[in-house]
Amino acid sequence: MSTSAIDVAGEATGSDDGILETPFLDAERSNLLQLIAEEGGYAYVSMATLAAAGDIRAAEAAKEMAWEQLHSGPWHSVVPIWRDAYSMACVHLAKLHYASGEIAQAIRALDMGLIMGGMTLRDELNLAIKKASKKARSVLFASSENGGEKGESEIKFVSQQINVAEVQQFLPIKSLSCKMVGKRSALSLEAFLRDHYLSGIPVVIRDSMDHWPAKNKWNDMNYLRRVAGFRTVPVEVGKNYLCPEWKQELITFSEFLERIWSSDATSVETTYLAQHQLFDQIQELRQDIVIPDYCFTGGGEIRSLNAWFGPAGTVTPLHHDPHHNILAQVVGKKYVRLYPASLSDELHPHSETMLSNSSQVDLDNIDEKEFPKILDLEFQDCILEEGEMLYIPPKWWHYVRSLTTSFSVSFWWSGAEN
Repeated sequence: MSTSAIDVAGEATGSDDGILETPFLDAERSNLLQLIAEEGGYAYVSMATLAAAGDIRAAEAAKEMAWEQLHSGPWHSVVPIWRDAYSMACVHLAKLHYASGEIAQAIRALDMGLIMGGMTLRDELNLAIKKASKKARSVLFASSENGGEKGESEIKFVSQQINVAEVQQFLPIKSLSCKMVGKRSALSLEAFLRDHYLSGIPVVIRDSMDHWPAKNKWNDMNYLRRVAGFRTVPVEVGKNYLCPEWKQELITFSEFLERIWSSDATSVETTYLAQHQLFDQIQELRQDIVIPDYCFTGGGEIRSLNAWFGPAGTVTPLHHDPHHNILAQVVGKKYVRLYPASLSDELHPHSETMLSNSSQVDLDNIDEKEFPKILDLEFQDCILEEGEMLYIPPKWWHYVRSLTTSFSVSFWWSGAEN
């Protein structure tokens, strides 16, 4: 069932009062508007005041004004109050859509507030999302011909094993022919600290995700559609972020799932949900995963939980990250190649600041004239199987390719030394 049908049946449940309560915003609106005015946002304040009184065109105008401020320069230079201004406008817009029975539009506005807005109204956005999502699901359930979507059979993204010899032809040259990343089962925290964390050595950890609900749920397209199909998510379209045709889009999760299902691995329009904090945005999915105990090694703190979800053939080009990283493979398989931080100069990082953690070397199409020594560099690699976790030490360069439809979670954490 399409998400647009949610709006057609907007008042199907009958028990809803048609109001999204926003007690925090109601109490803090004057203070927030004062701060926005102090940053020159007088026109915004005027539109936001009209929006609060029920003017949907004013709500749209306020959202556009805040959007322009968010895109007036580098993200880190945006004055924080304008992020809160964007969230406020999204809440006003969502309340008006919700009151009109336009549930999908209300949820989209709230999602945009979560994705692009500030932290001040985050709890308010999440509470509103919870109520709107409950109503959306009840409408979908009530209108389903078979008595509810929960009765639908599973549609599995990955249902069969891959032939390694067949997929190897798509991998970078020399793949799976050098040193393999070691795999360990029942790895104790003490052994992880001693043998990998302190020494900076990658490892694949087996049998540490069996208790995750995601292990049994995320391979089912119908489950993901039921839980999050009407939510809006940011996706990447194109081979990878270093390619000129690469772009970003905002689409519903249902549309994204359909693109994965129908994806051609050779398409330049491959769609990938990459390095997105999906679990901050969609809390139902957050409940399906557990932060590994290994991530508390070193006495540091969790920096981010990111989702990586896409069809076979999606590639994250060779790059490095500043934090300790555990990449947990929930659905499908990935090929991962790793180079130690000591080889950074030989991997030719981009000179631009924004891309300085990415290599100029395209492992899928190596220019041996420009980079003649690349094939002589030592690396480790592996096929990361479903249910396995890969520990990637800070600054280690890594290239990742999905061999099947793949849903992974990366956990970044910093050590106390940082």
